Amino acid sequence: MDKWQGKLKALTFSFDDGVKQDVRLIEMFNKYGLKSTFNLNSAVLGLEGRLPFGDNQFVRHDKVRPCDVKGIYAGHEVAVHTLTHPLLTTLDDETVVYQVEQDRLLLSELAGYEVVGMAYPGGGVNNDVADIIKRRTGVKYSRTITSTGNFDLQDNLYRFNPTGYYGDEKGLFELGEKFLNLKTDKPQILYIWGHSYEMDMNLISWERFEEFCKFISGKADIFYGTNKEVLL
Repeated sequence: MDKWQGKLKALTFSFDDGVKQDVRLIEMFNKYGLKSTFNLNSAVLGLEGRLPFGDNQFVRHDKVRPCDVKGIYAGHEVAVHTLTHPLLTTLDDETVVYQVEQDRLLLSELAGYEVVGMAYPGGGVNNDVADIIKRRTGVKYSRTITSTGNFDLQDNLYRFNPTGYYGDEKGLFELGEKFLNLKTDKPQILYIWGHSYEMDMNLISWERFEEFCKFISGKADIFYGTNKEVLL
């Protein structure tokens, strides 16, 4: 494909919530020449918080500040995750449009370019919601959390299913090895998603994910791009 610099394989990542751990993750991606899309909730940027996990443990869930968005995510892609992270399938149509389009417009101002991508908050079963977003917002693609386990292109970019989740360490490396060994005569995509704060929870360690980044990077037959660069 011309948009992939003549290559038939493309790798892209997608990380949600716009948390401060993204800074460390981006340093890792930049070190290995990898690209990611980061899905942000613009109405809660700058807020501090924590999430429970395990046995009385907590992980920091502090959002990046609005004024830092352009600098932190430079070289990658900022995308919609709604204003406040509601489950869109529980909302009426007008509220869905407001949550999505206002987030898109606010993030466009902060990033300095038109934001056109999205990831559904909470994943969701996004049937009717996907159609509303397609018809009534400026979003051009939106990611679910339904893993396909394969690399095939998909017709419906408004319910785009990722290949896999990065916190499944065994599955992640198996997908990576399969993709590296893949010989193909048609376009194929490895699309991995997650949340950077989960590495502080050791769902996969920072060190182990860096091993994956090193393992998958620098291949002459792979195009490394943001979601927008790969999908549109």
